[in-house]
Amino acid sequence: MSSVPIAAEQEPGTTVTLLDPDGGSGLVRRTVLPGGLRVVTEHIAGGRSAAFGISATTGSRDEDAAHAGSAHFLEHLLFKGTRTRSALEISALLDGVGADHNAYTTKEHTCYYAKVLDRDLPLAIDVVGDMVANSVLDAGEVETERGVILEEIAMYEDEPADLVDDVFAAHFFGDTPLGRPILGTIDTIKALPRERIAEQYRDAYVPSELIVTAAGSLDHDRVVEQVREMFAERLAAAGDARPARPRIGGGPVATAGGQVVQSRDTEQAHIILGSEGIMRTDPRWHALRLLSAALGGGMSSRLFQEVREKRGLAYAVHAYHTGYADTGAFQIYAGCLPEKADEVIGVCREELAKVAASGITDEELRRAKGQIQGSLVLGSEGTNARMGRLLGHELNHPRHSSIDEDLARFDAVTGGQVAEVAAELLSRPQALAVIGPYDEGRTF
Repeated sequence: MSSVPIAAEQEPGTTVTLLDPDGGSGLVRRTVLPGGLRVVTEHIAGGRSAAFGISATTGSRDEDAAHAGSAHFLEHLLFKGTRTRSALEISALLDGVGADHNAYTTKEHTCYYAKVLDRDLPLAIDVVGDMVANSVLDAGEVETERGVILEEIAMYEDEPADLVDDVFAAHFFGDTPLGRPILGTIDTIKALPRERIAEQYRDAYVPSELIVTAAGSLDHDRVVEQVREMFAERLAAAGDARPARPRIGGGPVATAGGQVVQSRDTEQAHIILGSEGIMRTDPRWHALRLLSAALGGGMSSRLFQEVREKRGLAYAVHAYHTGYADTGAFQIYAGCLPEKADEVIGVCREELAKVAASGITDEELRRAKGQIQGSLVLGSEGTNARMGRLLGHELNHPRHSSIDEDLARFDAVTGGQVAEVAAELLSRPQALAVIGPYDEGRTF
């Protein structure tokens, strides 16, 4: 276990090494600037790219019901101009160097990023930093983006395979921040005033609530100095603030069982069957990941074989777990012809009951380990992924861990541990969400 402190316990103005593997590549360092802004980088030798991001530690679960969608609305607006750059100048500068640039909002954080050639990293820091530090939130742009977001919501409403996630969350978590859609609703977006968005920017984008991450062919000290210069005004105003602590734990989160049916004239039924999971720092997390993979993580998984290969009931079926700071949801998704929904749901419930009673086989465990470890390594070879990994550790965990450590943790999971987590989680009350051409009072 590392003795390196979390950022909130690190002295401002200091730099610590978080990971230092042999060979220099993979060196992870963190500097906490006076004012609480942290900069975390990973040096990766041998490449020609670098990914840079600035993230706020707030997401949609930090909103109240009346202002649902404000974090995502603000994400849009930060691309719309700063004190010295127009929206076109921002996009033209990044497009002009072939940057992969965008932003996203989750339930628990917001991130703005750009992946560039290593020679263009100073430009990426300058432009993304300017967006975050110096946005003007122009009133005209607020109204333009209001229309864009309403179109985005309409587009999402037309994608039932995606929408069923929100339908499930709204039923499962109820009228709570975790149950509300990240985009907000048509009503909340229409009513959201510019003043509320500006308040979110002022309160949530202070240095102590921001995390700068970068990975690739880079020099940590140069990144720190450029970030320090970009945020000098905000750092001075922040005084002796310390970085926010990781979002870990919290009070109990109530969940609901039963079912919800949303009537749509669709060609397929879209189904999510789920139950309460575990928070992402739970020591059983690796065992649950392996259980998810064995149940519905690939073409050899139990659900894929039973539902699709043996019975031809669905084209898509998979299992996954979403972890939050204080809770989680274990879910199965399936898309099938409407007349097959009852049978698909029945087979899924039957397989869950079997695994809850008997666990998985040694061969299923072996395949699940290989699948997860392979995807972990392959998915971590890009600088964007490595930057995201740094961010995930800073936001959500008490320490950074190397990929080798994660591989070893999966190797160490036993069949008995998977059986224990299966027996507990898969026996919990289930909730069901269905979108399809049914009466909303129909029972599955």
